Amino acid sequence: MARQEIRGVWMAINDLDIMKDRLKLQSAMSKLSQLNFNTVYPVVWNSGYVMYPSAVAQREGIQPFVYRGSDGHDIIGDLVQQAHRQGLLVVPWFEFGFMAPPTSEIATLHPEWLTQKRNGEQTSISAGGEVVWLNPFRPEVQKFITDLVVEAVTQYDVDGVQFDDNMSLPYEFGYDPFTIALYRRETKRNPPNNPFDANWMRWRANKITAFMSQLKKAVRDRKSHLLFSISPNYYDFAYKFHLQDWLAWVRQGIADEIVMQVYRPDLQSFSAKLGRPEILESQQKISTAIGVLTGLRNSPVPMNQIQAQVQAAQQRGLGVSFFYYETMWEDAPEPASFRQAGFQSLFPAPASRATVNRTAIENRVN
Repeated sequence: MARQEIRGVWMAINDLDIMKDRLKLQSAMSKLSQLNFNTVYPVVWNSGYVMYPSAVAQREGIQPFVYRGSDGHDIIGDLVQQAHRQGLLVVPWFEFGFMAPPTSEIATLHPEWLTQKRNGEQTSISAGGEVVWLNPFRPEVQKFITDLVVEAVTQYDVDGVQFDDNMSLPYEFGYDPFTIALYRRETKRNPPNNPFDANWMRWRANKITAFMSQLKKAVRDRKSHLLFSISPNYYDFAYKFHLQDWLAWVRQGIADEIVMQVYRPDLQSFSAKLGRPEILESQQKISTAIGVLTGLRNSPVPMNQIQAQVQAAQQRGLGVSFFYYETMWEDAPEPASFRQAGFQSLFPAPASRATVNRTAIENRVN
């Protein structure tokens, strides 16, 4: 796969007001195109819900309502159409991965799907608040996630799918009866009391990697041109604390692109992550980019910080993706015109992206 420069933006759940309004969304996609962006990562799986009408979700009893646009329209269908009209790739982002709120239907209707810590606790604290974790080793969980992803790429003319740092499992988890029995069957041993035990970590990480390989195959079997994108944390953190061996995903050809999250307030700590060995290795194989924070609702980021970080990435031949759309200029500490001029200076010329020939492949598939 050709290594292309990623100029992306995530459209998060906080961007729902824009995503739901046809005119606002049209303006957003037009502005991104004018500023020479090339990729949009819209959230489609968050807090136990999907952002589109889903037979898979309804089958599991987890969708009593559907997110709809202000005209009652299909948000994701409209977004795909609007983005493609502006020459942008659309790569739906399955943000919550194996993570779900403890009060969500998926957790309350399928308690057997959840994994736990050694002390029996089922929850952890994440950026999304208190959450539970679907057991990535259970066939029913794997089927649910796979069916959800395949459904999305079947229903919409998207260009790929993306999974982030939540397509993983915190290192403390895996002490549920199902996983203990599976580990005993395969290793003839009990899981060690120490969740950092090297063999226990490797066994769980390899299981997640095997699932990601199967998921990639399921996606490509449906539409063979689709990008399989990942957006993890830096490798040492991802593997040690979330059993996410994403470097294996790169080496085994599972990932087609990577956007490594580097949300740091100062340029020195940000730049230090850009030269890490896993980034240098990924750059040799696939399109590689850095996730840059443009702000949070209660924590704005000034444009000069954003520009300095992007320039540091560009100097190393890396693409970028921004988290998240609204904080780029809609909800920002400087005027929108000033922010937009800043992004324009970072991307003075277009950098188009393409997947393989869509029409030929889809005629063959269908």
